[in-house]
Amino acid sequence: MADSSDSEQISPVRGDRLRQRHLRWGWLLLLGFVTLGAVLESLHGFKVDWYLAVGNETRRLMWRLAHAHGTFLALLHIAFAFTLAHARRRSPALASGCLTGASLALPAGFLLGAIGAEGGDPGLGILLVPFGAVLLLVAIVSVVLALDRASDDSAGTDSTETDPTD
Repeated sequence: MADSSDSEQISPVRGDRLRQRHLRWGWLLLLGFVTLGAVLESLHGFKVDWYLAVGNETRRLMWRLAHAHGTFLALLHIAFAFTLAHARRRSPALASGCLTGASLALPAGFLLGAIGAEGGDPGLGILLVPFGAVLLLVAIVSVVLALDRASDDSAGTDSTETDPTD
């Protein structure tokens, strides 16, 4: 038997706080990672040698990956905020924490991986990336399950359905 709190809607106050938190996180992360992208483009546009040097290729790749993943995760926070209206109580709390953790671990892993990059090998900071990827996967699965339960619950309560055999 499912826990009754699992099938209830998120309380309006809690849902509003969670929505506001993810909207704020999303827009702040977007500001930070779009700014990082602009800095990287400027370094490339002005042909800054220490950025474009062949020996810095791994570092340059790590910074671009941090920018791309950070921007993607920022947009995911904004999408998550709007998805909360369709989710159930438990899964969004797990998804919220995991999404926030992934938003820190994935880009930080790439940024820190650029520190101490030797040849084609990133630095030890890259070890945060798999951890962030697992957190992101857990967040996505939690949202999918919350949405699946929401549609199952609403389908079971529709009294206007008619039996096609009648």
